[in-house]
Amino acid sequence: MVKYTHGHHPSVLAAHAWRTIENSAAYLEPHLQPGSSLVDVGSGPGSITIEFARRLGVERVLGLDGAAEAVAFAREAAVEAGLEVRFEQGDLYALPLDDAAVDIAHAHQVLQHLGDPVGALREMARVVRPGGIVAARDIDAGGVLIHPLSPELARWLELYVSIPLANGGEARAGRRLLQWAHAAGLRDVTATASTWLFTADHDGPWWGGLWAERVVSSSFADDAVRHGLASRDELAAISRAWRDWAADPDAWMLMPHGEIIARVS
Repeated sequence: MVKYTHGHHPSVLAAHAWRTIENSAAYLEPHLQPGSSLVDVGSGPGSITIEFARRLGVERVLGLDGAAEAVAFAREAAVEAGLEVRFEQGDLYALPLDDAAVDIAHAHQVLQHLGDPVGALREMARVVRPGGIVAARDIDAGGVLIHPLSPELARWLELYVSIPLANGGEARAGRRLLQWAHAAGLRDVTATASTWLFTADHDGPWWGGLWAERVVSSSFADDAVRHGLASRDELAAISRAWRDWAADPDAWMLMPHGEIIARVS
């Protein structure tokens, strides 16, 4: 795994904890059949994992993440939800599961951060039983649309692509999921797409406020400076632009995602 661009600042975990099956894994929902077992790879703060456990049963779901901070956050979230969901720290390229151990291996917003996404998909396929599925969803940062688009937010769009690239990842992963799945030897693959939409009257102020903090306080900011892609002053200007956007009654932002369901033979 390459360096995780967004890090685990509280503002980042708060943003990721907003994710649900409905807004982030609807493409997988028809496959969440009673009795199915699932490993959630890169489970982060665990919000989607906990929902999987509600559908499938806590004994059928395992959340894995490489970051101790994320695992601790997810465990606390599970306690608050009253569910004994298992969350463990683990290596995406060496999953702590036997061959053909689960029915579903799921990864949300993970492959974009990897130096070897093809290898990760192969490892996910290894732990899935024949007839089971590998499911992945990732943003395509090259297609993000923002209105009103100030010069500072246009600069943020550039950084949103260039920082992960500098870290060894691919922020435009959404368009490459099908290619990566085929390269991993998966042949029965269905590709779909979906979006997140933030508007002034639907999560826009919250989202803009989080990014106003993330762009100056998270690993995103540190990496921008470390790679020479932006200065602290420029990031502060982008932060102010996010706060302006969050307060704009016309605020509108679309984030496209690619998705794959690959049937393991």
